[in-house]
Amino acid sequence: MDHSGHDHSIHMDHSGHGDMHSGHPGMGGEPPRCSMNMLFTWDTENLCIVFRQWRIHSTFTLVVSLLAIVALAAGYEALREGIRQYEAWTNKRVETTPHPREQYRDDDDVEPQLEEEERLAETTMPWLLGQNVAAVTKRAHAIKSVLYGIQNFYAFMIMLIFMTYNGWVMLACSLGAALGYFVFGSRTTATKETACH
Repeated sequence: MDHSGHDHSIHMDHSGHGDMHSGHPGMGGEPPRCSMNMLFTWDTENLCIVFRQWRIHSTFTLVVSLLAIVALAAGYEALREGIRQYEAWTNKRVETTPHPREQYRDDDDVEPQLEEEERLAETTMPWLLGQNVAAVTKRAHAIKSVLYGIQNFYAFMIMLIFMTYNGWVMLACSLGAALGYFVFGSRTTATKETACH
């Protein structure tokens, strides 16, 4: 059977549909996409930082983003210093927690010392009354564990920001870390045990 005389094209009227192709990738009018570089670059065109919503689309957004990254990296150093201060405070608190009376039960000579410790605790540290070293240590360790988790999450987020492999972003991360150390790290060494946290 010869079909050469038939029209095989499909004729449909799309005039009422508007521009069907806008917003579809590869169909014209597509929205900008995030560029994901796995090699070092200085290019900021379609640069997204960690999230699709954090997109660089102008010089202004680049500058604001770089300042935000500097602040985030400096904030990480502030968090580390805050955790160090909390650890020092809890260590001092454990040292000054009154010892239970049972510890001195067999020693008659220590009774005046024990009474002095209790009087001192009542006047200078009333929040410690009724607490023992084990309870204070356990509570402090639980809080330090939560802080450690927060610190690690923060460090890995900064690592992801750094891993955009964009030179400007990498410089902002490093500048923020240096600034944070300058402001908050005066009592610590400049060396770190690990690269991320």
